[in-house]
Amino acid sequence: MSAESGFRKSPDDIGRMWVRSTSGEMVPVSALATVRYSSGPETLDRFNNLPAVKLFGQAAPGVSSGQAIAEVERIAREVLPPDFGFDWGGASYQEQRSSGTSALALLLGALMVFLILSAQYERWSLPLSVMLALPFGTFGALAAVWLRGMTNDVYFQIGLVTLLGLAAKNAILIVEYASLKVAEGMSASAAALEAARLRLRPIIMTSLAFILGVLPLAYSSGAGAAARRSVGTGVMGGMLAATFLAIFFVPMFFKVITERRLRERRSTEEIQAEAQHVRATQQHAAGAALPPHRGAAGTAVLPGAAVKGEPA
Repeated sequence: MSAESGFRKSPDDIGRMWVRSTSGEMVPVSALATVRYSSGPETLDRFNNLPAVKLFGQAAPGVSSGQAIAEVERIAREVLPPDFGFDWGGASYQEQRSSGTSALALLLGALMVFLILSAQYERWSLPLSVMLALPFGTFGALAAVWLRGMTNDVYFQIGLVTLLGLAAKNAILIVEYASLKVAEGMSASAAALEAARLRLRPIIMTSLAFILGVLPLAYSSGAGAAARRSVGTGVMGGMLAATFLAIFFVPMFFKVITERRLRERRSTEEIQAEAQHVRATQQHAAGAALPPHRGAAGTAVLPGAAVKGEPA
């Protein structure tokens, strides 16, 4: 119901409305209330059925979202009265709820890599020579983010989980070949040296291809560039460290874990001589195992043998 347009043109018209009192008589609203102007919110927000005020903000450059949340909580505890409280919503609530789960994700990723390698090598100790290369990748990722003044955000943590498999890949190339050489009778030291020599080129080629592939991410611009730069910088720095630092330590890790001792009684020249001797023996055996082929006159020709005959 509504009054006629002539009786509802101004707020004072509310006082001219008549209502029935407790005694049954009609009295104007102006006898019971006063109409005046005041300021107030257009809408009343509630959070968990309690009156609330929403605050929106963004962390300053160089400050992570976790640091900003901690600072807001500290100020709220100091400034708000005792009967006031605060809570988080949206992305901040999800970040608070998932706080600490990144370390669990990294541990589960490393455990998965260890179990897969254990099943592949059928040994529990040998995968440790691969797992010991993972801290190099993590160190490189943290150093790259620190040098560029970035923060440890969720995108960087996703890159760390991806980096576990990428950093282990280079170590697997060395350990896999070294274990095959040990099975052929070569010592662990010579096998590690030979594996590092032969696997250096594929490691450098595949790693550089990946690093150059993520380079546009590390220096991207435009909408969503912060997330791409965070992922690209972390992964690129981790791969650089896993490529140019870990390859010098993985052969040593393999030797120590295989032989259960750190010292090597032989000199580097003796180890290289053993590797060269085994290599020459295998090449000679491979050449002697080639089947003979027929010459022009039907004569059997052995590999490396010279054939002399009269011209037709």
